[in-house]
Amino acid sequence: MPKLPALRRFVILPALITLAAGCATRPVHVTHTDEKFVAGIEDRTLVSYWLKAPADAPLPVNSGGFFHPLMTPAGVVVTDLAPDDHRHHRGVFLAWVEMHGVKSADFWGWGEHAPVQGRQITNQRLRPKVTDTAVSFVADNNWEADGTVLLKERLSAQAADREGVRVLDLVYRLTPPSDLTLSQWAFSGFCLRTRKDGDIRLYSPAGRATLPAPSHVQPASDWPDAAWYACEQTLPDGRQIGAAVINHPANPPTLWHNHPDIRMINPCIVAPGEVKLPAGKPLTLRYRVVTFDGKLPAATLNQLAAEWADER
Repeated sequence: MPKLPALRRFVILPALITLAAGCATRPVHVTHTDEKFVAGIEDRTLVSYWLKAPADAPLPVNSGGFFHPLMTPAGVVVTDLAPDDHRHHRGVFLAWVEMHGVKSADFWGWGEHAPVQGRQITNQRLRPKVTDTAVSFVADNNWEADGTVLLKERLSAQAADREGVRVLDLVYRLTPPSDLTLSQWAFSGFCLRTRKDGDIRLYSPAGRATLPAPSHVQPASDWPDAAWYACEQTLPDGRQIGAAVINHPANPPTLWHNHPDIRMINPCIVAPGEVKLPAGKPLTLRYRVVTFDGKLPAATLNQLAAEWADER
């Protein structure tokens, strides 16, 4: 299906809006171009999703398919894009550093063990839905290597404010047209990259997480699996913010490459070992991302994790 043409911008005040069967009676705003999709309710932007790499960002990958900026309910930006220390990091994203099949590819953007050039995640279409309480969409993306599709991705996303936090639910359904192997690495896959300014503290359901920082070349150094890991940051101006990634029990075995100095939370399904994807058999990955203002809301995160575990 062809991509939507040029800019489509909607700002609806007291009127009724219907987008792909969604229905909202509160003011909403939607910007949908061939480069990005941005939507919110009243003065809150709930989703900023890039369909193409921003032209002005120094990314080494020519891919869309990521969220940035991801914000707290108060509108404070949590994520980072193409930071100086890791130019390939891009907000909330999904990519693996080494894949082998009909062609080899590195969609993560490191480029040491598989090609980056000619590898890109391209959007085929996006279908949005906006209601009084949430913004959601279904996006179809192709992971291409020199024009050959290695993976067909269908992403179902929903963002909403609830219990004083912002919740972004993501379900990725990944289907390879031909056999594909995700090589074992300590990192890559689903990743939340947070901003670098201010200090940072990491937590799990067990409390403050003080494990040593993992090594990117030693999968065994990754942190053990948990229902969630979260960061709490104090910014230079004194404001406190944070974010959490909640895993799903139906996801493959996972170790976590959580590096406080690099500011990444990365539930890594290729750390326990390589993952083989047979042709035509979909892999489904489910993650819930939560952002918040103030102190880390451990009880809320535990409640959201228990609820998420029941989602199928």
